[in-house]
Amino acid sequence: MEEVSIGEFARRSRLSLKALRLYDERGVLVPSRVDQASGYRYYDTAQLDEARLVVMMRQLQLPLAAIKELLACDPADAAERIAAHWREVESVHDARRELADYLVSRLSGKKPVMYEVATREMPERSLLCLKRNVDEQGQWAFGKEFIAIMRERPVPKIEGRAGATFCIQWGWVSADSDGPVEWCTPVPKAEARALAERYPELTLRTEPAHGEVFVPLPADWGLVQWQLAIESMQAWEQEHEDEDERLALTPEDLGMRITYLATEPATYPDCDFALPFVLER
Repeated sequence: MEEVSIGEFARRSRLSLKALRLYDERGVLVPSRVDQASGYRYYDTAQLDEARLVVMMRQLQLPLAAIKELLACDPADAAERIAAHWREVESVHDARRELADYLVSRLSGKKPVMYEVATREMPERSLLCLKRNVDEQGQWAFGKEFIAIMRERPVPKIEGRAGATFCIQWGWVSADSDGPVEWCTPVPKAEARALAERYPELTLRTEPAHGEVFVPLPADWGLVQWQLAIESMQAWEQEHEDEDERLALTPEDLGMRITYLATEPATYPDCDFALPFVLER
């Protein structure tokens, strides 16, 4: 193969000098040789194929860190990872289309298609909880941390949805807002204090009895489905108001929540989005 200057490599690859320097700094596309005296970069023409792959992967909006990993992978493994990435991109696109359709219908004066809303009564419960401020990037790792604790030291199961693990968002979680978020597992009231001693990192508290409105979520749900679920429940709230009593959703008191599987093995939908409510007379 032939060794060429960075300028010639830029011309052949159609990448700018700025891009090549960036890819070098990030370890994505490293020169075959750097002159120690001048610091000038040289590339092997065999690297042109990698350069073309980098260009195509960037067009798929893959981050440079991911591209670096993919270039080091076996080609078959890299192909599967790219296919998985694209499936995720298409899923997000489909979800955004659903939100766009909702907004178009609403702003056009049409009645948007809503999710089906149901209600349930939740009893007073003893909860073992872990609460933390996390942003959008950290919330999944936080959930895995809590689940790992529960698997390492399992608690007695409570049957039904009232015994399911759930996650409360006390505030919006995004790139700009960090919740806070609280993970909770219901435990038998008679054993609550003894169980709490086994989990010094968790907090024991009692949640009062309350009603919940909820929407089953699909297995591949995301923030778009979350927003549409909220809109559906708020529309449901308005439809069920009357002169004698008013149904009021109370996320500020008991928090917006995702309730996960109550039983195993998993069935779908495996979780639902819920908002507590009270009747104001």
